Amino acid sequence: MLQGLTGWHFLIILAVILLLFGAAKLPALAKSMGQSARVFKGEMKAMKDDDTTRTGAATPTDATVTSAESPVSDARTDTGTSESKS
Repeated sequence: MLQGLTGWHFLIILAVILLLFGAAKLPALAKSMGQSARVFKGEMKAMKDDDTTRTGAATPTDATVTSAESPVSDARTDTGTSESKS
């Protein structure tokens, strides 16, 4: 894609960018691009960390297997203590 570009082409592109944005705005533009790249890199790292913790948590452990095999009897038996007296 960029095989035909020489040093002169890049200088012309740089001059056009300088004319469009102005010399005063270029440092601010570079700073904002650097901050954006830093945020993007941090988000990508966080996504990779989330993926590794999810894949680690997806493997069944002894606790999850036993809880799945033996359901906890949390059924509430209503003896009618408060509603049947009225």
